[in-house]
Amino acid sequence: MGASPAVHVARIYHLPPGHDGTRVLVDRLWPRGLSKDDAPMDLWCKEVAPSNELRHWYGHDPALFDEFSARYRAELADPARAAALDRLRELSREGPLTLLTATKTPAISHAEVLARLLNDPGA
Repeated sequence: MGASPAVHVARIYHLPPGHDGTRVLVDRLWPRGLSKDDAPMDLWCKEVAPSNELRHWYGHDPALFDEFSARYRAELADPARAAALDRLRELSREGPLTLLTATKTPAISHAEVLARLLNDPGA
């Protein structure tokens, strides 16, 4: 059996290049200034997003990213989040998957943590 397609992270505000597969918004809150009718995405999976408490604690401080990642991974054991993560795993097996977020710094976002988990099944 071959390796699963890579999972990528992108900002929802950027237009898709046309080859990034299934596009899933993984933010809990709807992105500001974006109409739901015009959103370049296939699915909104808000159940996989981190808790409000964790999100506010983190505040996208790069110095806290490792601790945020550990805390978020722990939150992903919650049954609702685990089920949503399993759905993302299924989608990644079906073809290319792009996780979308509205954050200005996707490389230190929960979407990046999810992409790392999905790209490395042993993680």
